[in-house]
Amino acid sequence: MSAVKTVKDVDVSGKRVLVRVDFNVPLEDGKVSDDSRIAGALPTIKHLLDKGARVILMSHLGRPKGKRDPKFSLRPVASDLADKLGQPVLFLEDCIGDEVEDAVKQMKDGNVVLLENLRFHEAEEKNGEEMARALARLAEVYVNDAFGTAHRAHASTDGVTQFVDTCVAGFLMEKELKFLGDHTEKPDRPFVVILGGAKVSDKIKVIDALLEKADTILIGGAMAYTFKLAQGGKVGDSLSEPDRVDVARAALKKAEERGVTFMLPVDNMIVDSVDFDARTVGQSRFTGEGEDIPDGWEGVDIGPKTIARFSREIAGAKTVLWNGPMGIFEIEACNKGSFAIAEAVAGNTGCVSIIGGGDSVKAVRKSGVSDRVSFISTGGGASLEFLEGKTLPGVAALDTH
Repeated sequence: MSAVKTVKDVDVSGKRVLVRVDFNVPLEDGKVSDDSRIAGALPTIKHLLDKGARVILMSHLGRPKGKRDPKFSLRPVASDLADKLGQPVLFLEDCIGDEVEDAVKQMKDGNVVLLENLRFHEAEEKNGEEMARALARLAEVYVNDAFGTAHRAHASTDGVTQFVDTCVAGFLMEKELKFLGDHTEKPDRPFVVILGGAKVSDKIKVIDALLEKADTILIGGAMAYTFKLAQGGKVGDSLSEPDRVDVARAALKKAEERGVTFMLPVDNMIVDSVDFDARTVGQSRFTGEGEDIPDGWEGVDIGPKTIARFSREIAGAKTVLWNGPMGIFEIEACNKGSFAIAEAVAGNTGCVSIIGGGDSVKAVRKSGVSDRVSFISTGGGASLEFLEGKTLPGVAALDTH
């Protein structure tokens, strides 16, 4: 892959720089309740301000379905960002139109503007040309720092780049491409991949791509039960995909052919009932090593023997990629496996540790070790598609060296 140009490669002094950020943050009572995505964009914004740019920020928030909806307004983000930057952030009531263009024309070097939610316009997700042109009129330089939306060809990630001469990546985007790309393409070995989550069908392309690169793959979460079915085991009432058994079998065969160590749980925590809403489980126990899960019971986490085996593999790794929790970590009774794996990854200080987006990020944050891993991806679907080897429209649209 050609190296994408970044904000370091262009002169932004005195220029209007339109930055696609990911400010899709949770709001509670009109305030930002988790500011990690805003914090993630700060290095790029501060760099542009230090270089004397006029910074115009744009983002989506939630799913307003192409209509103006006050509960999805980015206004609360503007005040949070102003506090973090220590300077005013002008919030505009729309993201395109004459009033927006007039306000941007009046900007001075070092000013920051935040546009209203892009998805208040249907044309954003449809990659409408008129909207793309309207956004482009605001900019002399375009920066994409929103990896989480890079797998979507929207007006703000793809269309706009056709009408702006200079289109580069921000620091967050650069970091994502480096860790999810370079570090998994040419990993320091041993390269251990940990995959969890519910469905084999969601991850099979990732598994297939990583079987070409990994030394060891550790499988947890409900997807492990589909693999257990593929090996002829019984999984009781566990969440599984019996119609994907052939796919799982093919992955096991490919691992064997390529000499990749493919480890499934040898024991599981099983329960006779789960109430996800109440965050409770019924009776629970651990299966013995290799024991089938009986009818009326379901697997909800990996067991202690599996934790020990997986942790040993992780301890010997030089590169670790983790995507997907080991069990229903949202329920306290079923979070031991995910938290133990998080601790094992954080404990291997000699390795490059990459947390590949989605629920595994929540698990790492919840377990309190997020400051001890090398990199946490901001992309859910984008991370998976990138690891599958797909071209992301928002990345493909940027200038390369």
